[in-house]
Formats: sequence, structure tokens, C-alpha cells
Amino acid sequence: MSNQSSSYPVFFVSFNQDNSGFALSTKDGFKIFDSSTGRLCYERAVGAFSIVEMLYSSSLLAIVGAGEQPSLSPRRLCLFNTTTGTALRELNFLTSILAVRLNKKRLVIVLREKTYIYDANTLAILDTIDTVPNLKGLCAFSPSLNACFLAVPASTTKGSVLVYNVMELHSHCEIDAHRAPLAAIVLSSNGMYIATASEQGTIIRVFLVSEATKSYSFRRGTYPSTIFSLSFGQSMQFQDILVATSSSGSLHVFSLGFAINQRRGGRTSSILGSILPESVNEVLDPADHHVLRNAFPAGVKSSAVVRKVDNVSASSSSEFLAYRASVSVITYNGYFVEYIFSINNCCESTWTLDREFNLLTKRA
Repeated sequence: MSNQSSSYPVFFVSFNQDNSGFALSTKDGFKIFDSSTGRLCYERAVGAFSIVEMLYSSSLLAIVGAGEQPSLSPRRLCLFNTTTGTALRELNFLTSILAVRLNKKRLVIVLREKTYIYDANTLAILDTIDTVPNLKGLCAFSPSLNACFLAVPASTTKGSVLVYNVMELHSHCEIDAHRAPLAAIVLSSNGMYIATASEQGTIIRVFLVSEATKSYSFRRGTYPSTIFSLSFGQSMQFQDILVATSSSGSLHVFSLGFAINQRRGGRTSSILGSILPESVNEVLDPADHHVLRNAFPAGVKSSAVVRKVDNVSASSSSEFLAYRASVSVITYNGYFVEYIFSINNCCESTWTLDREFNLLTKRA
């Protein structure tokens, strides 16, 4: 996630494909951190970068300059080896690069009105997608080789999203998600779900990618707010969860697993829930939404991920914990914060601050 405003000391933040590490750039250069320990793994102080993307925990980075000096052009992508400190390959474009996504087979470059798909090993261009003007470089990518999808806005006037199969090189579907233009989109790592939020920021919707059908609707809040980030949990064994950060300074968790269980059990939360259509009832039911207010300063841009999800041993009590999630948040004023989110089978949740440190002063 890049920062278009110079008011923040952090220009760009990005977690790698399994959230085990993250990259951060400032006016001086970029840093690579280990998510689980907070250890500074690599640092390079050569100027400002607008994009720094990792390939898992390998030595390969995809970096793009912020344009503040001639050698760091925003139109040039550099594949960089942190072990040798050298550039492996470079790709040049006519306009600024707005986003980069990659896995072990594919490299995706997002420009304002075009998106390029490359073979990640040979850098042979495989396809070019003409898109609507995408000024913020909004996109989502599922790194799984079995279900590798790319999502980009399909309209500038409403919240439509184009889903593209990156491995098979064809359009998969187009989803009309919101009436207002998109502000945030994310694909689950296994390519099963896509979550969307509009510029209104009150409703977050989740769709099943394979069928392009809506599975869930969650109400973030009543008043409009900017959704800064959306992220699915990585776990394949436990309930799927979705986290969001907003300009109100709140951290939101939406539990897809509990929504499934409640729907199967025919549970309703109110008299209204028993008479309204299911599509409306999903938005009204707060049982799947858990919020931590003042998780970070209001108005400060942020990015959050579910770093890990742990199942908690069952007991005979109905109060036993169903799962515990570690939710990591990076703010663009330079702080890393991690909360432990715990939920029991009664859908009662607790939040605990686990750790917090300043990324700008962190040294190896």
C-alpha cells in the first residue's frame, strides 16, 4: 500500500505473501522486517521508493523509485537481490508504476490504464489488460498457484471489480459489488474469497470467486469512513476471518466461520432478523463483527493483516475459546502494533495489546 501524501514519514508498506515479513519505505530508503520477531532483516538507504514488494522470505524484491532523484524513476521496476545488493533485471514503462504483485510464477505490473502480466522467471510478457483509469493502483492478488487471481476496478463510477485468472490468462468474472466506487479490495491467499469496500466505507462485502456470488455482507459502521486496508486470515484449518482498518482509528474483525455456523443453525439475532430477507439480515446481525476502537490514531493511514490464527483446545465448558488470532497493524506514522484477538464459542471476544514498537528507529 503506497502513500500518496508526503505528510507521513512512511511512503509505502507491504506484507509478503504469507505475512511472515513486511517491507517499509521512507524518504531515505527501505527496510525489511520479520513479522514474528520484529527483527530488522535488511536496510538500504539510497533514496525514496514508492513500492517495495517481497517474494515470500526470499532475497528477491521488486522495487520502484519514488522519483525524487533521476536514478529512482517511478516508471522503472527493478528486481533486486538483497543478498548481493545488486539489480537482477529492470523493466521500463511509459507511465508511473502504481502497484506490483508477484508469486513464484507471475509478475503483475499495474499502471494507470494498463496492467501487464509477466512470467516471473523469464520476464516474458504474457498478457496486457486494458483497464479503466486506476489512479490509486487499486488491485488485489491471490498468490496461490492453484487459484491465482488478480482483481482491479472495472468502473470509475460504481464499485465493479474485474477478476482475472493470472495463470490461465483470461478474464474470470466481473462483480458489481457497490454503488459507489471501490476504495479497497482483497483476495484470500487461496483465491476462494474476494472482499470489497466502497468509498462510502459502511458496508464490506465478501464474494465467492469461483461463482462470483455474494456470500456475506458486513456493516462496518453507520457513518462514512475510509477503509485503509482489508486482509483475510491465512489459516486453512480454522474459521476464515477478515480484518479491516478505517480512518476512524478502529480495527475490525469479521468472522466468516461464525457466520456459516449461525446460518446453518437458523439463528437470528432479533425479531427483525426473523422477518427480513437474508441479504438484509446479514448486514443487521452484529454477531460476526468485532471492533477495537482507538487501535491507532484516527486519520492516520494504516495497513493490517492476520499474521496467524491458532485453534484453542476444546473443553466441556461452553465458554472455551474457539480461536486466537494475531493481528498486526502498521501505521504510516511509523509504528508496528500487534493485538491478540480471542473469541469463544459464544461469539464473545477480547482484545489484548501484545507488542508495539517504532519502525523508524529500529536498528539491526
